Amino acid sequence: MNLFIMGAPGSGKGTFSSRLKDQYQIDHISTGDIFRKNIKENTALGQEAKTYMDKGLLVPDELVNKMVLDTLRNLPADSKGYLLDGYPRTLEQAKAFDEMTKGTPQEVETVLYLDVPNEVLNKRILGRRTCPNCGEIYNIYFKPTKVENVCDHCQTELTYRADDNEESLAVRLGEYDRATRPVIEHYQDQNKVVLVDANRDFEAIWTDISANLNSLNSLH
Repeated sequence: MNLFIMGAPGSGKGTFSSRLKDQYQIDHISTGDIFRKNIKENTALGQEAKTYMDKGLLVPDELVNKMVLDTLRNLPADSKGYLLDGYPRTLEQAKAFDEMTKGTPQEVETVLYLDVPNEVLNKRILGRRTCPNCGEIYNIYFKPTKVENVCDHCQTELTYRADDNEESLAVRLGEYDRATRPVIEHYQDQNKVVLVDANRDFEAIWTDISANLNSLNSLH
């Protein structure tokens, strides 16, 4: 089972990636993990990527594609597939990936698209608060604390990410719309997209995801 999981910031990709990995015993891979691994192991690809990152530049698509493909080709022999999170980010990356993997065991089978309205994404992200002591995550709109801005479990004052503000979020969502929506449309043309209404409670979304994947699995 080879999957891409896609959706805007705050759509729940991280939450559902963890569940998918456990449920289907597939390798969860993010581009961030790939970069860190290659740089830590000082591979030729990692060294090349580091020259761009050290200058604060984006790693070129061609190099990102090579690193992703190299990772997929070197998955354990008993791997049951992969779940790619954060890739492809652009239509160019998607087209290059398709070209490199067509007819191979690395070809993507399904693209899970977690669809959430922008006004809900705003509340999910701007309302997010985290306990720096125990790691518990709250939301002032959906999961507030009993005492304002104080963790229910350890009574520590909550914090939030500096980039979780309206200006930053508008930029992130704008960039997502510009770069990533064409990727969704590209895979819709190939009938590979499973559209999931991710503006529901966790179990309802998970039931939808697993029913779709189990149905697709039975066809392969």
